[in-house]
Amino acid sequence: MLAVKRDTQTSPAFRRRSRFQVGDRVITCNCRLGTVVRTDRDELGEYVVVRLDILPGEFAYDPWDVEKV
Repeated sequence: MLAVKRDTQTSPAFRRRSRFQVGDRVITCNCRLGTVVRTDRDELGEYVVVRLDILPGEFAYDPWDVEKV
């Protein structure tokens, strides 16, 4: 098994996109208002989970698809 060296520093691009906090009010790319439930990261990148005001449930968005209100 190969050892993987992980860089402990956060890249500037990741810090720039991590601008959402839990509880932030946002508007989505399809003009729906909601509240940030959490931000997370997977193998494809970072995403923001939003609970919309008009629909039940939670929806995941790319960080560039939501704006703070």
